[in-house]
Amino acid sequence: MPLIAFASPKGGVGKTTVTAHMAALFARRGRRVIAIDLDPQNALRLHLGVPMREEGGFVTSLREGRPWRECLLPTRFGVEMLPFGAADPLRVMELSHELLTQPARIADPVREMLAEPDTIVVVDSPPGPSGPLAALTPLVDLMVLVLLADGGSAAIIPHVAGNRFLGRGTLASRMADRAVVVLNQLDEAEPLSDAVWNMAQQALGKRLVGAVCRDQAIAEALADKRLLLEEDAGAAEDLQVLADTLLRLLPEPRQDKPRGGRNFSALNDWGG
Repeated sequence: MPLIAFASPKGGVGKTTVTAHMAALFARRGRRVIAIDLDPQNALRLHLGVPMREEGGFVTSLREGRPWRECLLPTRFGVEMLPFGAADPLRVMELSHELLTQPARIADPVREMLAEPDTIVVVDSPPGPSGPLAALTPLVDLMVLVLLADGGSAAIIPHVAGNRFLGRGTLASRMADRAVVVLNQLDEAEPLSDAVWNMAQQALGKRLVGAVCRDQAIAEALADKRLLLEEDAGAAEDLQVLADTLLRLLPEPRQDKPRGGRNFSALNDWGG
């Protein structure tokens, strides 16, 4: 079964918001969804309605070898959640180093999840490079890079187009080839935002798979501890279209098909 990793070169781009909506929308489309939070901020649980008092986690319990099924938390959105867990900065650094040197600690339980029938594993990764994401990179079928439609992204897009954003080496190059891009907080009324969109279309082509417009409803929903799942306009509509697009890009669940295969010919709503 497929694994989708949501990533970003820097923080503050709305990656976790997009991840939470995609997980919930996949579940509404009849898929079993396991959402893993690899970000030490441990914020994905809040988007999915897990109480703040719940401090247990999947990543923080890897050292103890706790079975991943014991860490699963149900959510009201139909998504099964594996939080990062509460950890101080020193513990986070230790965890990252441990997973870089012993990737099987997290890769083995995730392989078990991927063996579950009719299941999509969704990963919310921290900004930039990280030990947990590096450990899971060989298992990722689709990496969704979330960027803002701003000047900072304009500087990053050429690196994404040239497969240089994940660094050097064969593994980084292969992972970059599985990456697609979503522009968040697009505002066509702002010349810079519109220019970044046009630049991304030209540079990325079909790898630019979606855009989410700037919409105050997103912030209001987060404040109300809810997701935009019922609305059919603005950012909510963009998120619905993005969810359908990503589902079409996932590899077919066939044993004779290599992992990591994508179906870019299925892109009808977003093209370049």
